[in-house]
Amino acid sequence: MSSSAAALRLSSPLPLASSCGRRRRRGRAAAFSIRCGIGDLIGGDLVRPDLGRWLDDVEKHKALAVYSPHEGGYEGRYLNRLRYKGYRFLDLTARGLGDPESTLTKIHPVCPPHLGRQPIARWYFPPEVDYRLSLLHPDAIGLVVWIIEAKVLSKAELQFLALLPSLRPKVRVIAECGNWRKFVWKPLKEIAGLSPGGELETSGSQQ
Repeated sequence: MSSSAAALRLSSPLPLASSCGRRRRRGRAAAFSIRCGIGDLIGGDLVRPDLGRWLDDVEKHKALAVYSPHEGGYEGRYLNRLRYKGYRFLDLTARGLGDPESTLTKIHPVCPPHLGRQPIARWYFPPEVDYRLSLLHPDAIGLVVWIIEAKVLSKAELQFLALLPSLRPKVRVIAECGNWRKFVWKPLKEIAGLSPGGELETSGSQQ
């Protein structure tokens, strides 16, 4: 071996490829191709066999906590399926929502920023849910209150949202309570600590 080739071998930061290394890489590639599913090849948004179960659970539980992937976009297919069925939507963010009971079902005050010089004013707004229900088209089935960033809400606020469909029968509630590797959902009463009958679940026996 010449001195220049030996110097190149010693100074190279990466080991030179060998037949054994190539075999190991081919084995890892083959194992990866076996683990891939059909959703990895054609796109996860095109494979949704659970849309029928989604519609059934919305009608059954009336309030759901959903968990979507971090990259987003998957929830749009489920939203559109509810829209095709005849629902109208009220999109809200949990940040800055205030008291959900007052904002959604009661006349509530809103104080705009006064910037230090203007007098402190107070404006009164109608209840968001009742106002939207009064404007529903006769052909609409109901109103879906879709709340993003619901993970910042307290358990008491989630409990009110879980009970809102019982107060307004034409309302359905979808709360984005976090993220997961795929789009999943659970009854909001279960997440908020309510029993199916709407009562608080307690651990242990009552004295």
